[in-house]
Amino acid sequence: MPRVRGGAVSGGRASSGPFRRVGKVPVSHGLERNQQRGWSGTLAEQVSVLTQIARPYAAALFDLSKADGSLNEVEAGLDELNALAGESQDFSRFLRSPVISADVKSATVEAILSTANLNPAVGNFIKVVARNGRLFALPAIIKAFKALAAAGRGEATADVTSATPLSKAQLSALADTLKAKIGKTVTLTEHVDASLIGGLQVKVGSQMIDSSLKTKLQAMKIAMKEVG
Repeated sequence: MPRVRGGAVSGGRASSGPFRRVGKVPVSHGLERNQQRGWSGTLAEQVSVLTQIARPYAAALFDLSKADGSLNEVEAGLDELNALAGESQDFSRFLRSPVISADVKSATVEAILSTANLNPAVGNFIKVVARNGRLFALPAIIKAFKALAAAGRGEATADVTSATPLSKAQLSALADTLKAKIGKTVTLTEHVDASLIGGLQVKVGSQMIDSSLKTKLQAMKIAMKEVG
């Protein structure tokens, strides 16, 4: 098994191959302990931690796939994994769980990948992420990769959260609407949150476009409290 020193990878199988430099950006031991305890920090702190962890992994995969001309295939493979995490609560909990050891996660992921028809680079990359104990950051890694890929194409990226998975036709219509609004082709990253009840949450950069019933209900509650 590789040794992880503050987020940097050295030794073991995960340090070899095209991803041997992945994870060289240090992550403090305090953040490592917080993840193992389930993270008690604020949402902003958690996002900051995930972003710091995700960037070197995303950059390494982007550089490799761009160099060998497999960028589109790799992005499609990552989209499949992201969709699985969004549609399967069990898989999503498995990725995030701080009580499942890296060894167990790595073995489970290798078993899953052995039967999956994924791009080989994606499969090898996910194995490295699992061996390094970074599966909890996989959605953030995918998001960072897609942002790099979109920027390389001169596109914008948007996070789309819906109560149920959107159809291809719905996603296409949404992408066209956003393109007309911001003047750029938009790459969508999908998320599913049943608690939204209905509608969509769309975030383009720092701008949130929200039509969900959940948010409207929350606004009504706040208004009622102010009146009371």
